[in-house]
Amino acid sequence: MTLEISKSAADQIGISIENKETEGEALRIAARRLEDGTIDYAMGIDVIHEEDFTSNSHGLEVIVAPTSDLLLTGARLDYVEMDDGEMHFIFLNPNDPNYSSPPSVDKST
Repeated sequence: MTLEISKSAADQIGISIENKETEGEALRIAARRLEDGTIDYAMGIDVIHEEDFTSNSHGLEVIVAPTSDLLLTGARLDYVEMDDGEMHFIFLNPNDPNYSSPPSVDKST
């Protein structure tokens, strides 16, 4: 699995789950290709299955099912401020036909 998670995304997810009972569970990230070729994403806390790919990013355990792995290869999950001033999770994924590389992505955050 080569999904990259920014520190800001990992920190925000960590805050969201720190008071929940998550023993034996991790952050599951899923992706599926829609009819128009774009990619739909989902995130949630789930149990780890034997066939899952697992990794650790900034102290956050992440799981991806084999059915999502190829769609997420090379993608980056980030937590950024949008034009409206609100913070949002975004996926930057070169596997999506509508992807365009941002002017610069600070990978240290």
